Amino acid sequence: MEELNKKSSRKNFFIWGAGILSSFTALRILSSKKKESTSETVKMLTQDGRLVEIDKKMLAAGGKKITNTELQEWVKK
Repeated sequence: MEELNKKSSRKNFFIWGAGILSSFTALRILSSKKKESTSETVKMLTQDGRLVEIDKKMLAAGGKKITNTELQEWVKK
């Protein structure tokens, strides 16, 4: 009788342990998805002076850098 109780208590221990570990894993996965959904924003001014927030994803990414002479020629125009 005692052996059956020991086996069932071990079995319950492993079942509860597996349940707890799986719940921690599930919480970790769900919390990482929340972080992905929140995107970083950049505050910018519009032409009429209003402050707006724009997602970084919407901004043009990495164009080529112009030289000082190109900048000076553009300003002269």
